[in-house]
Amino acid sequence: MVASIIDGKAVASTLRKSIAEKVAGLGTKPGLAVILVGDDPASHVYVNNKVKATLEVGMRSIERRLPETASTEEIAKVIDELNADKSIHGILLQLPLPKHIDSDPLIQRIAPNKDVDGLTIPNIGKLVAGLDGLVPCTPQGSLLLIKSVKQDLTGLNAVVIGRSLLFGKPMAQLLLAENCTVTTAHSKTKNLADICKEADILVAAVGRAEMVKGEWIKPGAIVIDVGINRMENGKLKGDVDYAGASQVAGAITPVPGGVGPMTIACLLANTLKASGA
Repeated sequence: MVASIIDGKAVASTLRKSIAEKVAGLGTKPGLAVILVGDDPASHVYVNNKVKATLEVGMRSIERRLPETASTEEIAKVIDELNADKSIHGILLQLPLPKHIDSDPLIQRIAPNKDVDGLTIPNIGKLVAGLDGLVPCTPQGSLLLIKSVKQDLTGLNAVVIGRSLLFGKPMAQLLLAENCTVTTAHSKTKNLADICKEADILVAAVGRAEMVKGEWIKPGAIVIDVGINRMENGKLKGDVDYAGASQVAGAITPVPGGVGPMTIACLLANTLKASGA
């Protein structure tokens, strides 16, 4: 058995096309503001990609760039201005911030109805309570990829490796809402390989290249690899041993070209939702 490849680029393209059609039918252009602090090269690439994608679907893109030396107060002032601006529907604070800045108070300062990253306490609370809110983009995109393989996930065993607030915890909540039986595994989990072997859906988000081995995969499982690890030779590897896992899984995301494109597409979907459309 060789796994079918879950093409994140294709699924994301379909989603972006749908968003562009909805934006074209609005009387106003939703506005997405990105705050970029400092000179992190990866962040600059991400922001440029977000700006390009935002403009392509017919939305307004606003960039607020601050120097590496910016203070918490200066960033907070920008957030307050964007919160008050009625033409801005989504606010994204690009992470990571420079080392001298604590990002959490700034994230919590973003108005929950403009929090397109889904990281404010009100949006996290809504997700846990099963209420309608803004959901973190990468977990949301990962669920769409799972559902591109199988629509009804009721009763399936799902294992999420990783418990971060950015991904692991919201991913588990989304799978619970789909009536999966969910196990959250992490660095302290015992017998991780055995737990993974029970998973009909396996989602890996640990940040360790090829940690999940092919023999850990249940035959026919859906495998979502959220990891992006740059190797010494410059190549990108996921958290799953793709060569081994693709011989056992039913469907698997590649790295790159799997989860990554979905994150930006879901950011646009959140901005559209935040605009009230």
